[in-house]
Amino acid sequence: MPKISDTATIHKTAIVEDGAAIGDYAYVGPYCCIGKDVVIGNNVKLESHVVITERTTIGDNSIVYPFASLGQKPQDLKYKNEKSRLEIGENTTIREYVTASIGTQGGGMVTKIGDDCLVMAYCHIAHDCIIGNNVVLVNGVNLSGHVVVEDMAIVGGMSAVKQFIRIGKHAMIGGCTGVDRDIIPYGIAISNRTTTLQGLNVIGLKRHGFSIDQIKEMQRAYDDIFENPNESISLTEKLKIVQNKYKNNQNILDIVNFIASPSRNPICTARQHENVSKR
Repeated sequence: MPKISDTATIHKTAIVEDGAAIGDYAYVGPYCCIGKDVVIGNNVKLESHVVITERTTIGDNSIVYPFASLGQKPQDLKYKNEKSRLEIGENTTIREYVTASIGTQGGGMVTKIGDDCLVMAYCHIAHDCIIGNNVVLVNGVNLSGHVVVEDMAIVGGMSAVKQFIRIGKHAMIGGCTGVDRDIIPYGIAISNRTTTLQGLNVIGLKRHGFSIDQIKEMQRAYDDIFENPNESISLTEKLKIVQNKYKNNQNILDIVNFIASPSRNPICTARQHENVSKR
């Protein structure tokens, strides 16, 4: 028998397999299908026609809209039915037709979506992706396998993100962007075919409480790294200069450490400014 709380509400047309666990005051709507290894937290609401399978957990107070399919086996030919899982955090909203796969042996065995996230309609989150907290994926975003999206990042609608890409915290990706390079924390990026940094995500920083002085200092550090006209200085040397110059500014050190850390991908660099005065 499934483990269903006495306070949960299960619509008569829903199918809940033996072994599933449904928390207090949860709601499972019409025609939902819940697999035997699924764990649904307290106050979770599943609207109609939601399918959740394999080893999937959904945290308290989350809501899943119609026709989402969560926890299906990954679209990866290397997958061999290993007992991997999908974890969705608390207070997260999953909109219509979202798909999210379980992980694989080659990626840590887990796909994660954090707390307080908004995943809009038709997004796809592939195997072994790690999504932080307060992340927004706008309609139609496609994340390939092993993508990392850090806290507070926003990925614009219809964007596609290549395998193993990292998107730093507070970054923003413009709509219809093909992301083929790592995006630094606090950066804003758009692309036609190759992703280029357009500067810092100033509007996002203001919205999240960064002061004007903080943003100006971060902008100066950004210019030191990406806008320095001295071509004889390597990126490694620029990072050392910035690290020493702003050693007491953790926001700037986040950028330096992100660039300096090992990655499979080249770092996304800034567009060239010609005859444009400094801000």
